[in-house]
Amino acid sequence: MTQNRTHTCGQLRLADAGQQVKISGWLENVRIVSAGLAFIVVRDFYGVTQVVAESEDMVNTFKAINKESTISVEGTVRERDSKNSKLPTGDIEIVPSGVEVLGRCRHNELPFQVGRSREADESQRLKYRYLDLRNPAVKNNIVLRCSVVSALRQAMTEHGFLEITTPILTASSPEGARDYLVPARNHPGRFYALPQAPQQFKQLLMTSGFDRYFQIAPCFRDEDARADRSPGEFYQLDMEMAFASQEDVFSVIEDVLPPIFAKYGKFNRASAAPFRRISYTDAMETYGTDKPDLRIDLTVRDATSVLGACGFGPFEGSTVKAVVVSDFHETRKFIDRTLADVEVVSGGKPYWFRLDEKGEITGGIAKFVQPIKDAVVSALHLNPNDFVALSAGKLSVAQKTAGVLVKTLGAAVPGHMDQEQYAFCWIVDFPMYEIGEESGQLEFCHNPFSMPSGGLDVLLKAERGEIDPLSITADQYDLVCNGVELSSGAVRNHDPEIMVKAFEMVRLGEEDVKAKFPAMYNAFTYGAPPHAGIAPGVDRMVMLLAGEDSIREIIPFPMNKNAQDIMMSAPGEVTQKQLDELHIALVKPEA
Repeated sequence: MTQNRTHTCGQLRLADAGQQVKISGWLENVRIVSAGLAFIVVRDFYGVTQVVAESEDMVNTFKAINKESTISVEGTVRERDSKNSKLPTGDIEIVPSGVEVLGRCRHNELPFQVGRSREADESQRLKYRYLDLRNPAVKNNIVLRCSVVSALRQAMTEHGFLEITTPILTASSPEGARDYLVPARNHPGRFYALPQAPQQFKQLLMTSGFDRYFQIAPCFRDEDARADRSPGEFYQLDMEMAFASQEDVFSVIEDVLPPIFAKYGKFNRASAAPFRRISYTDAMETYGTDKPDLRIDLTVRDATSVLGACGFGPFEGSTVKAVVVSDFHETRKFIDRTLADVEVVSGGKPYWFRLDEKGEITGGIAKFVQPIKDAVVSALHLNPNDFVALSAGKLSVAQKTAGVLVKTLGAAVPGHMDQEQYAFCWIVDFPMYEIGEESGQLEFCHNPFSMPSGGLDVLLKAERGEIDPLSITADQYDLVCNGVELSSGAVRNHDPEIMVKAFEMVRLGEEDVKAKFPAMYNAFTYGAPPHAGIAPGVDRMVMLLAGEDSIREIIPFPMNKNAQDIMMSAPGEVTQKQLDELHIALVKPEA
């Protein structure tokens, strides 16, 4: 071991009794029993060890050291009288002969107790993240992250993929989110951009003749934080395959991920290959979302035909969706609280009624349902003690609210969620185009690099008016696990003629394609192989494996919700000299 220790704080066992040892770590706690007796806990990366001071001088020595100072303790290992079966080192203790302070904590009061840091205010945790990370419960998430990344690398390498690093400083590209821009000192008025994803570079690697590429890729997007999204930067298992189809991508992911989830996850069950495949349209109709949580047995039913004309104002002229919860025995207080939460999350107001144990319609909008009771019971296949939650509005609104009802009720009502598993599925057949809410015109729905299903032929039919452009689907797919979107991927549009035609559908011509994607367009004109890829999010993956609700719990140094690093005071101000070198003048926003 090193000069400051012969053993770690998690290493000593009963077999070591009688040995002279030296351990080093942080002084976690000192419990003084009397002037001549104290119990001390020393913690390092590997665990904790109890030290027993049995003289007044030694007790005073430890008493004078602030908690969280780093110390080295030399002494003799002996068997404990009162063993602690919860600790690997719980059978032994050290009787110290000497103590050395290696790094003194100069604060009598800590911002929070290290062992209970997760109970502290988040801003304090982020400001003192180096203390927060001393908490074994926090540290273990970072260790898990390291193990998962290592396992992903090994699995991808075993599948014949080469790890290739793509540039961090690149050109700004329209990929759906705001870029982080970096001014170019030697090129006044010009900017690099941090990559939102290595999308174009990995496709260029395919045109360069590399057959299978991957990297644990950092991505940078100037977007707002969410529970499952870190602002600023995130990491993904980025991969691409030449001469590959959707099925090839599915095969690799279905082979790589389940063993990792089964080995490292909080739950030891994970979907086996092949994962269930659900079309985007079916997902929206059946689950009210394109990120269904298949651990929940609730689904969405269309109730427009039976309830649309029941006389209840919000249902008139609207799409009506129903979520039926069987064996429901919750209170009115529970119903009101749960539906209020659904309204906050979805932005749509839910409604309800129930079929009680006697088969009577009660509660909520019962007076509008009662006159058509038999039709409703038949249409929704209701049984006594069924609870019916309803949403209404235009199709997208009704679906979204119903989706939140499924997720909320499934998690809250006992018996409707098999929680302790990882349930994977593929969402496929995404629409290629949509009508933009702001423009009112045809726009790409998701990834403009995706191959339209049917290729050039289907685009020409849409151009001739033979089919509706909104009916065109893309060879695009999402990987979903437990209601969390882990990744989007696609078979790429590698043919310049098809690419130009796809952009012409949204009023952009060949010159626009050349201007927006010059390297990729030109590379494709030199003969590109068919290729496909995907990029599961590493942060979200580890969040699921650790059983955490917030992605910040598995990132070593996360930003807060406002994309600020309050530990490092970033973003921060820079000097006028730095601005001058970069040819930048600051303009303060108007009040």
